[in-house]
Amino acid sequence: MIKPFEWRDGRVRWLDVSRLPYEEVYHESNELERLAQAIEKMEVRGAPAIGVFAALSFAAVIYSSNVSNNKFELLNIAKKALERLRRTRPTAYNLFWALDRMYNRLLALLNSTDDVNEIKDGIVNEALKIMEEDITQNKLIGKHGSKLIEDRDVILTHCNTGSLATAGYGTALGVIRAAWEEGKRIKVIATETRPLLQGARLTVWELVKDGIPVTLITDNMVGYVMAKNLVNKVIVGADRILLDGHVINKIGTYTIAVLAHKHNIPFYVAAPTSTIDPHTLIDKVVIEERHPDEVRTVLGRLYVTVKNVPVLNPAFDITPPELVTAIITEKGVIRPPYHKNIKILLGGPAGT
Repeated sequence: MIKPFEWRDGRVRWLDVSRLPYEEVYHESNELERLAQAIEKMEVRGAPAIGVFAALSFAAVIYSSNVSNNKFELLNIAKKALERLRRTRPTAYNLFWALDRMYNRLLALLNSTDDVNEIKDGIVNEALKIMEEDITQNKLIGKHGSKLIEDRDVILTHCNTGSLATAGYGTALGVIRAAWEEGKRIKVIATETRPLLQGARLTVWELVKDGIPVTLITDNMVGYVMAKNLVNKVIVGADRILLDGHVINKIGTYTIAVLAHKHNIPFYVAAPTSTIDPHTLIDKVVIEERHPDEVRTVLGRLYVTVKNVPVLNPAFDITPPELVTAIITEKGVIRPPYHKNIKILLGGPAGT
């Protein structure tokens, strides 16, 4: 299993996925700005991975601080780290979930002890716990989701949702991985996922390493392969899921969902419950707009159009709940009506 990042005695070490599959480069730091830039530059990407990495980064900043006996000074450092990390990327909910959890743990520790070293150790332990939980949850997602996969299925997936997008194993790719490990003879069709080609660069790279048969297509071939009956299931991940079942995921997901609906192909979403946003309404979702050169060029290396042409480059789109067959989580599979069943799964009242 690929580990995209790890804790190394007060520092975070991570695999720079922006440079895959050409080269495997690792970075290591405990400096707030460098860690924040790793998220912004998509050296670390994928909603669960961003959440775990943010927790580790928060812990590294606090652990490496020179504060020895003033816990209120430590709180000020933590607030600055929290604010900077929250500004890295606006859409993926796991980032905010993880940082809120880390900050709440810090407040609890501040209230329970004056020992700064004890507080630092407690924060590190919380970050490591979040990382371990993510791997466990991914494997549970795989276990639940694999029950939806049959022998000889051909599964279309979009973007990258594997070990590189999580703390390990994967969400949508984890479902595929679990089905393969159970001996099901499946095949995968991976979209290239323009403009940053996470499908071509990362998903294909992971599947080839695992020996799972994969065929790469361009994003605009999805309708063709569905019309030709070359795919019979779709499994994607999510960067944010609302309580009413709206799914915010990599740009192009909505198009695939519409095509799957047209061709009566099940469209599944796999994500941990930490991706479910219990607060935001659909009209308040912020869709990240990224740099125009991501579209004007191929990976920043070759311009494919006029250099200054205006560009629309949203990183995500929104798929309405009526196009989603089921949502696969570590707690089980959620089916419509989502506005009731998501709340039930989370342990709250179903509502109306």
